[in-house]
Amino acid sequence: MATIDDRLDYVLGKKAADPLEEQFGLRTVGDLLRYFPRKYSDAMTVRGEGEELDLEEGEHVTFVDVIAKAEVKWAKNQRSREYLVVTLRDRRPKVTATFFNPKYLKKTLIEGTKVMLSGEVGYFRGTMQLTHPAFMVLDSPSGKTFGTKSLTSIAAATDATGDDLLAEFEKDFFPIYPANSKVQTWDIYACVRQALAVLDPVPETLPEWFVREHDLMSEDQALRAVHVSVNEAERNRAIERLTFDEAAGLQWGLVSRRHSALAASGPPAARRDGGLVTQMTAQLPFELTAGQREVLAVISEELSATRPMIRMLQGEVGSGKTVVSLLAMLQMIDAGYQCALLAPTEVLAVQHASSMRAMLGALAGAGELGGAENATRVALLTGSMSAAQKRDARREITSGAAGIVIGTHALLQDAVEFDNLGMVVVDEQHRFGVEQRDRLRAKAPEGITPHLLVMTATPIPRTLALTAYGDLETSTLRELPRGRQPIKTSTIFQTQKPTWLARAWERINEEVAAGRQAYIVASRIDEDDEDEKAGKAKAKKATAKVRDSDDDDRLPPPVTVVDLLAGLQRGPLKDLRLGLMHGRLSGDEKDAVMGAFRAGQIDVLVCTTVIEVGVDVPNATVMVVMDADRFGISQLHQLRGRIGRGQHPSLCLLVTRLPEESKAGQRLTAVAGTQDGFELADLDLRERSEGDVLGLYQSGRPITLKFLSLAQHLEVILAARELCETVYESDPLDSGMAALSAPFTEDDKVQFLDMS
Repeated sequence: MATIDDRLDYVLGKKAADPLEEQFGLRTVGDLLRYFPRKYSDAMTVRGEGEELDLEEGEHVTFVDVIAKAEVKWAKNQRSREYLVVTLRDRRPKVTATFFNPKYLKKTLIEGTKVMLSGEVGYFRGTMQLTHPAFMVLDSPSGKTFGTKSLTSIAAATDATGDDLLAEFEKDFFPIYPANSKVQTWDIYACVRQALAVLDPVPETLPEWFVREHDLMSEDQALRAVHVSVNEAERNRAIERLTFDEAAGLQWGLVSRRHSALAASGPPAARRDGGLVTQMTAQLPFELTAGQREVLAVISEELSATRPMIRMLQGEVGSGKTVVSLLAMLQMIDAGYQCALLAPTEVLAVQHASSMRAMLGALAGAGELGGAENATRVALLTGSMSAAQKRDARREITSGAAGIVIGTHALLQDAVEFDNLGMVVVDEQHRFGVEQRDRLRAKAPEGITPHLLVMTATPIPRTLALTAYGDLETSTLRELPRGRQPIKTSTIFQTQKPTWLARAWERINEEVAAGRQAYIVASRIDEDDEDEKAGKAKAKKATAKVRDSDDDDRLPPPVTVVDLLAGLQRGPLKDLRLGLMHGRLSGDEKDAVMGAFRAGQIDVLVCTTVIEVGVDVPNATVMVVMDADRFGISQLHQLRGRIGRGQHPSLCLLVTRLPEESKAGQRLTAVAGTQDGFELADLDLRERSEGDVLGLYQSGRPITLKFLSLAQHLEVILAARELCETVYESDPLDSGMAALSAPFTEDDKVQFLDMS
């Protein structure tokens, strides 16, 4: 007998087991049994000898009959190309099967041989034809069953003969597995049947009380029924149980990670009256919203504790996350610690440094004339800075003079040493991996784990917050600060309504004439944009699964930002001052362009998504997104958040050459119809696969949830979360929960929760 942990080569033999490991990474019986069917085939139509036939063209049929005639023929004008035509006995209408290049078959499929033929029905001049069907010889002189692998594998898996074998082909279903040319679905089915035949009862992984409470099938029953049960209701019950397994496995990994992190020693920083927090709050030119005050109270309490805060702050674009993070960092600085803010792009890092220095004023002028008595400093470190600039920044960081350190991946370098790091803030945290985040936190004094605040302007649906980010406590800002202007969004279906795009350029001219500015966004830099060619660009990846499969491939390629700028300079915006911004510019070039745009020296910024996050120019009131169908829902919402930040109403125009009735057209209409980022996040989740959302295997393949749906199974995820919290309190090493979590956390299979 075998157990769930036994190696497949021990149970199946090396010849059968090696391909499973090489092609799919399946090493144990448990791996194989959790390699679930992707679907179940419809029943085959098995026709015995003498049955009347009434079959439609294209219908799949399996015949069991005797060959009445076998003829070798040659294609006309191709004497060297022979084929074999066999005719079944006593069929009405006549049934033939044709095999091309029948080098060996003409010696096997001969008159008087009883065979099984399986293929799609076709007709020619009243004769029913099967073209190169699967076949199996049923009465060979050797007594062995041989033929096409798809049929012989079923026979081998069932170990049946005669009428029992035919009964296997008349079942209501066959499991169809994810397979390839080297290991076909029938091979996997045969291996599953062989493993199940010798498998001991599978131990229960979930607590018995939980199984009873939710009326679930046992683990043993589920792992067997999902593969071999002919009863659809029973298979559905198995799938229900396995859905709970996936949810519990995900949650156990997250709960374990969170409790492990909370067990570390954090830097306590009780809020100090009269310190930088008090002074900053008093000089703010606006009143904090109720949501901001509530979130700050929670963060302040956690920063005062001796265990590290692990919190995610999510909120709508422009909801005031930056000022919340600034006040949190000032509380740490008041207690003698440094804070690091990690940003994904230089543009965003520079923006944060500029805006925080502006908000702090004299409080950021330590050591400078006019600086406040207890002021700190804000240091900026990015990859494109000169060697001298980097040395100066590192000196401020190492000495402790800089209380707030803002930077890109450059902060992760070994040369960057902190004096007393106590808090790490990660902005747009989905762009960073756990390893990068932890590398920065490791720069704290020995024995101390810094507090962690990760921020995202992409609203996260509840199911996603409970899974991909389930090791983080979550705070949400929904309320926008007073004075934020509404953004009207419209979709321009360029092919159907070409005059509308001309009107968009007119509108930009009108806004500039009124003293305001605009963005025009394209998805590509130029024809040499390697990200686009390799399929790595975020926009292309985000929309790969949501554009119609038949979204017109005959459309011209997407407009490039370089060509767009040239066309606008010669055409509808020729009288305006246009600037160019994209990711291939150097850091100094980006700074110069953004500085000129903020200063009003550029009327229209023609750009890629490099301005997607963090760019704050209140005077910009119009945005035109070209080829908007190439962007994801959340990305469009982020882009739109670059306008509507000042005192004037704003307009966002989404341009597409796809028709309004296409799936992409409907998606753009949905984006135009609401400014509620949480509503759009739910829509985005429904349109993307769980693998897109959750991350990647280390090999680069997406994490695949076979049964659990983040869009549909909120109650299951909530139940699994509560279960894992309960079990962890009593037994953090629970073997059943660890087994369910293993596919997501062990054996180098998954770099799980890279974005959390």
